[in-house]
Amino acid sequence: MIVLAVALAGGVGGGAVAQAGEERAPGGGQVLYYNHAYGVLDRETADAVEHSAYLRDFANFQVRTTTGADGQTWTGRYLLGRETYVELFGVGDLPGQDGLLGAAGMGVSTERAGDLATVVERLRDQGVTDPVEFPQTRDFGDGVPVPWFDAVFTTGQYDAFGAWAMEYRPEYFADPRSNTEPASRPGDVGRERYLSDDYRDRLMRDVTHLRLGVTAGDLADTVPLLRAGGFTVRHLADGDGVVAKGGGTTIRLDAVPRDRAGLKQIGMSLNRPVPHRHVERLGHSALVVGPGPRAVWAFDGADAG
Repeated sequence: MIVLAVALAGGVGGGAVAQAGEERAPGGGQVLYYNHAYGVLDRETADAVEHSAYLRDFANFQVRTTTGADGQTWTGRYLLGRETYVELFGVGDLPGQDGLLGAAGMGVSTERAGDLATVVERLRDQGVTDPVEFPQTRDFGDGVPVPWFDAVFTTGQYDAFGAWAMEYRPEYFADPRSNTEPASRPGDVGRERYLSDDYRDRLMRDVTHLRLGVTAGDLADTVPLLRAGGFTVRHLADGDGVVAKGGGTTIRLDAVPRDRAGLKQIGMSLNRPVPHRHVERLGHSALVVGPGPRAVWAFDGADAG
């Protein structure tokens, strides 16, 4: 899902990357978990992904158009897992700077209703005095917007990458058109409830690690959000990035110039181990599946392992 183009006015992020070391959330445990990320790929790669027969066997793969707030629409290529997913676009698929090569974003979400307020409080404790709060809606085709989720950003400005915290709304789960699952406990607004169980019939299970190149300004704006969500954040010794871990997902953000920004690598768990290594080349990317219960998808020349 895309919220940057709707909620934020593009600009230049600010701030400095903190010194090397490990940081934990101020005042509590993990309340945000990796939900999904998106990346804008070159047109050849995006088209190869869209028309790949292999991906339709590998994952719960969909190409669909969504209508969000203010009638904004986007068509994405989705690989959907049990709790997590990825969303891929080609150059020009999104408006403005969000449709440029290397643009990317990431949503981290709550599992329990009310935890987004904790995130906002923790952000303010870190000195983010004016977080941007934004309600997102979805139109199922009848012209009537349905509350979808609430989002929080650390800033209204970004170079090429933006991250947001999100909490699904009960109205969305209550709408039968959402095709979501019943709550498993009081206050359940979790990722597994949001996504279908169709992943069970494919190889891909979930996203386990993610690597993106982001500008120094976008990195500095993202770290407080990860810390507020309860991720353990380790600054790399060279000061050129961070590694955040929590909830079964590892997120690496490398500080790079804008022309080197973008989605670099996705690691995925599989529902079952595969005996042999398979390499599927999709445009300027390579998806390496197996051997074993893992897959790695590398973009734009990054090493797939």
